[in-house]
Amino acid sequence: MKETIGLCLIGAGRAGMIHARNYSSRVPGARIVAVSDTFEESARKAADELGVNQVYTDYREALQKSGADAVIVVTPTKFHRDIVTAAAEAKKHIFCEKPMAMNREECQAMIAAAEKAGVILQIGFMRRFDANFRRAKEMLDSGSIGEVVSVKSQTRGPSTPQEWMYDISKSNGPLAEVNSHDIDTLRWFTGSEAASLYAIAGNFRSDAARSRYPDFYDTVLMNVTMKNGMLGNIDGAQGVQYGYDAQVDILGTCGSIRIGGLQGSSALLYSKEKTFRGDTVKSWTNLFHEAYVEEDISFVNSIREGRAPEVSGIDGMMAVEIVRAGNESIREKKIVYL
Repeated sequence: MKETIGLCLIGAGRAGMIHARNYSSRVPGARIVAVSDTFEESARKAADELGVNQVYTDYREALQKSGADAVIVVTPTKFHRDIVTAAAEAKKHIFCEKPMAMNREECQAMIAAAEKAGVILQIGFMRRFDANFRRAKEMLDSGSIGEVVSVKSQTRGPSTPQEWMYDISKSNGPLAEVNSHDIDTLRWFTGSEAASLYAIAGNFRSDAARSRYPDFYDTVLMNVTMKNGMLGNIDGAQGVQYGYDAQVDILGTCGSIRIGGLQGSSALLYSKEKTFRGDTVKSWTNLFHEAYVEEDISFVNSIREGRAPEVSGIDGMMAVEIVRAGNESIREKKIVYL
């Protein structure tokens, strides 16, 4: 194995640059060697910041010429399958951000390509690397709260949805873009797959979508029954404005565990007007900053050690399948059995 793992960033947007900055300064034995983005200006700006000479607007050329050992795929979901399968064929290890793909068939193609090529495929569920989530998993596994009864996972984001998200057929909606992490959290903490689910949703804040995209929803609630009998609830919303609100509540037969909260600081201001105020978490980039670092370290370590990644293509595929079933439930107003 090489002393240093060279990585090519494919997709130089906000999330892509989080990973790239980590690999440039905080992941031992790794470095960014190339940047690829369909927008040349974005690629060059990223490359300048990262101190990289190789810039490509076509990921295929990057795969052929960059000399990278691995790729970081952070593009719109609809492009993931083609990029990942091409990377596998080029014998590159692959880190692919969530959502993994648009449907189960695309996920299966990605998994098969990686297995055939003998390369690692890791999916970007960074909450599994967050210190609080890991501690909660240790508590669960130790039996501290008895048997798990239910897991409620909530993610409410402050940002207004981007226009490309309005078309559910192209984005798979907020269940994919916002709540994929909640879905993975539910699977991880219950240790089971979904048996059935029922979801309801509505558009309460996104006026721009109402006329052209009547199926778009910015708020969703989904109840899930797991195959092992445990219960799940997912609460998602976009454009809430008040902050980035990510929380998990795990109920056991003899206790409970809570993770997260909206309060961004323990400092509270009490005023002469007999009111108080504090800071809220502004963004997922603040809340899970260290989790991204640990996730990126884990990916490189799996390459070095020749071991399976901590988050697999199967994990990505099962989340995509639950998103599909959830959107079907919303659309047809029925319980969906998986």
